[in-house]
Amino acid sequence: MATTQISLIRLHTEKIKPPRALWVPFDLGRPLGVPNDPDFQTRVLTAALKLLEAPSGPVLEEFPDEAPASEDYGGPLACPLPINTSGEQLEGLERLRAEFLSETLQMNVWYEIARNKRQRTSVGASGLEPRTVSEFLAACLEGCPRPNPRPEIPPASMVKLAIEDLKAYYFEAAAAQPGQSKPDIKRLNDWFWGQTAAGNVFIELQRVFRQSADPDLRFLAERLLVPMSQAGRLAIKQGEK
Repeated sequence: MATTQISLIRLHTEKIKPPRALWVPFDLGRPLGVPNDPDFQTRVLTAALKLLEAPSGPVLEEFPDEAPASEDYGGPLACPLPINTSGEQLEGLERLRAEFLSETLQMNVWYEIARNKRQRTSVGASGLEPRTVSEFLAACLEGCPRPNPRPEIPPASMVKLAIEDLKAYYFEAAAAQPGQSKPDIKRLNDWFWGQTAAGNVFIELQRVFRQSADPDLRFLAERLLVPMSQAGRLAIKQGEK
């Protein structure tokens, strides 16, 4: 039976080599582009189905267009300005850690507004409160994640759960801000990775864990910590060091 698929991560498709695949340069979770655009979505589906005409494979073709911009969000996202309350002149990792902890603490106001309004939250995979999550990840900037707040969970798994919780915490907080009832996921990602101390911490953690003796932490750094859609931003950050 001839098969075809739509791929959101080109590297994975190149390694798996399915019979036929159409790679689309869209956000994860949106293989057909933005919602409520049936004409564009039909073009994507038609391009994927057209690959069935290929007599053999593997075939990997690239969809030629970016997804249209989503119009279902409001004004610019805001992030609390990091405040150094100690009065010390901090540099390097100490400054990044201080800005990160201050930012996550101030973000809690918006997060609580979002949680009370929605009566639910996706934060909680780690079993830790957001403040404990941020303190744990800040400690990881020194290398091996110690102390592990949940010793029964392997370090790499604990880091992954903490990362998932912190991203959910930020994204829910951002969605509670005025004019953000339907925030666009691309704008949220660009805001998180480009304008927050938390995004800078994740990028720094990728560098730190790549040098870890723990193979699971190295795998986390290479595959799961920073999305491929932010690879350009990561390259710029590394070039600044």
